[in-house]
Amino acid sequence: MDTAWRIRPPQPQARRPRVGKGGLACLAAVAAAFTVAQLLFVALRVDLGWDETVYVSQVTPHIPAAFFSAPRARGVPVLVAPLAALTSSTHALRVYLAVLSGVGLFLALAVWRKLLPTPVPALAGVLFAGLWTTQLYGPQAMPNLWVAFGALAAVGCFLRAATDRADRRALAGLGLALAVVTLFRPADAAWLALPLAAATVWVRRWRRSALFAVMAAGLALGGAQWVVEAYTSYGGIAARLHRSNAIEGGIGWHLAVDDQLRTLDGSDELCRPCDVPWRHHADAIWWFLLPVLTAAGLAAATRARRLTTALFPALCAICVSVPYLFLIDYAAPRFLLPAYALLSLPIADFLTHLVTAARPAWRPATTTLVAALVVVQLLGQHLVLTRAVHIAAATNADYARIATDLQALGVRQPCLITGRLATPVAYHAHCTSAQTHGHNADTTRGQILSIAQREQVAVLVRPHHHPPHYARTWTPYPLRGLREHAGYHVYLPPH
Repeated sequence: MDTAWRIRPPQPQARRPRVGKGGLACLAAVAAAFTVAQLLFVALRVDLGWDETVYVSQVTPHIPAAFFSAPRARGVPVLVAPLAALTSSTHALRVYLAVLSGVGLFLALAVWRKLLPTPVPALAGVLFAGLWTTQLYGPQAMPNLWVAFGALAAVGCFLRAATDRADRRALAGLGLALAVVTLFRPADAAWLALPLAAATVWVRRWRRSALFAVMAAGLALGGAQWVVEAYTSYGGIAARLHRSNAIEGGIGWHLAVDDQLRTLDGSDELCRPCDVPWRHHADAIWWFLLPVLTAAGLAAATRARRLTTALFPALCAICVSVPYLFLIDYAAPRFLLPAYALLSLPIADFLTHLVTAARPAWRPATTTLVAALVVVQLLGQHLVLTRAVHIAAATNADYARIATDLQALGVRQPCLITGRLATPVAYHAHCTSAQTHGHNADTTRGQILSIAQREQVAVLVRPHHHPPHYARTWTPYPLRGLREHAGYHVYLPPH
């Protein structure tokens, strides 16, 4: 069985490269540049998005918690809770998350110092942090980037612990990283754990009861809260999974590769239903090159006698991307962040190999060529980032603008907002949000009418749509000055 795997653990000299303080400084510089890029181009320009208001409202005092649907997990509320207890400032939250994401990138890359020469994880960090999706979601209160950091750290710690039984730090890091991934997205943790567990069984040299125990403990620790909530709020694990499956449109064979392509131009953070045309084809060139560059990275790692450090991250990247490419019928660019993080390692291995393997006379030219290619990639990603930030800023600013209009109309705490856009608008207006139908249904028509007798209720209605029957006699007010949601109206009770 061991021979079928055809992977030998890296040789001692390849597995334990000599890295001093300069190696950490290099990784720290990459992480610091990542944080600075977020602060310059994203953090102070974009207000809270729809999903962010759901997560942040769970832990922000004086703001009613939004409905927390079955597929969500509590990782983001835990992450933002320390700051939310002090302030509800969006700018403070953006800076806080930008700094934390820089630290997360540094820690994830630092795990690989004992497996790869420093230039490889450093360049991998540049490639991953340079993606527009990574920079856009770095300062956002969303789970996917943190799953990416956790996955990158978990795979590195696994390889270290599997190939060096004396590396107890790696063993502890494996459990902690899996706990982090599970806390943020339990389903992603399950897909990540599959290749880790399979490798522990398949590769004889890696069979250790300690590895199984630590992985199980990490999954249990991170998923404990999700399991408890499943029983207290949904009637059990099976019921919560069933509800999650219904909200996500049914988990089954759905080829979503083309849907992911449509999101690569930054024009749509959530493509559902994904029936928009595929524009800006040039923005997807790097995406089509991923498998080619990954294969080249595997070849380079083989020559350096460290195939495992390239092949295993690639296999894990495939596993974590399966549900988002083949099992759901919608797409979002953030879904593939864990896969991009893992694939950055073999790609960086290939690019550094081009430089180190070149003849001395050709090395300056090769270095210049590789640097130019990286710069072109970063510039292309920045152009997409600029477009994505512009669209996100306009969309999210409408939520705050609607909340301001409602307050001018007298909608103040205690208050309830229902209808389309109710969740993000209610966050900015410090109101409760509720829905009578759809995935977030948590109230009834009778309950809304009862609440309207004692507090202000507002119904948001999309353009060319009628209000619900119970609000047909209410007074409509147009909401003006909206950029991405023009034509919306709000209906208020006559009193």
